[in-house]
Amino acid sequence: MNTKHLFFDLDNTLWDFRRNSEITLQKMFQQQNVLETHQVDFKTFHDEYYHVNENLWADFRDHKIDKNSLRERRFPDSFAKVGIQDVSLSDYFENNYLDEVIHYNHLVEGTEELIDYLLEKKYKLHILSNGFLEVTHKKVEGSLLKGKFHTITSAEEIDKRKPEPEVFLHAMEKANATPENSAMIGDDWIADMLGAENVGIHSLFFLNALQEDFSKEGITVIQKLAELREYL
Repeated sequence: MNTKHLFFDLDNTLWDFRRNSEITLQKMFQQQNVLETHQVDFKTFHDEYYHVNENLWADFRDHKIDKNSLRERRFPDSFAKVGIQDVSLSDYFENNYLDEVIHYNHLVEGTEELIDYLLEKKYKLHILSNGFLEVTHKKVEGSLLKGKFHTITSAEEIDKRKPEPEVFLHAMEKANATPENSAMIGDDWIADMLGAENVGIHSLFFLNALQEDFSKEGITVIQKLAELREYL
């Protein structure tokens, strides 16, 4: 590969969204005395929230819902799953969650070492995320990722979502890159892998611990970020 530009997905590829989100939600859960008030423990709630949120983000990616619908539904739907019908509680979580989650900036295991290695190898690094524009920048700026990336692109900039080709073309234009000298690394098979392949960008699939075993001819699969050193 004649790769010069590396485009990384952000959440759960570099920025440990699952961990940071769980810490944030547990803190808010305790602050609002949910266990004492509703007799629902945090793990029970969080298990439901995780699935609700994952499904809503998949629907958002696939244009089945918009940003407002995602934000309006994730907490009411999650609390409803555990038998809590409390509008004020759901509103509190939605109104404070995004401001709180960016205070926790744990990275996926191996991120710092990989980034240092890639910069030493003179790659130009880029973020390409489906996450909300403002939050994406805050996650990068508030973590050890700050100052390491040549461009940061949110699909929201052009009102599109990965895997739509316009998102990748927009990111490459910002980066002054081409499909031939680019690679995409991400943990979403549809958004990251299919999206990149459809515009001719080589893709490397980060198969993290919560996903099923996966293999497909022509797709590079890694299970640890450190494995990228074998290919880059």
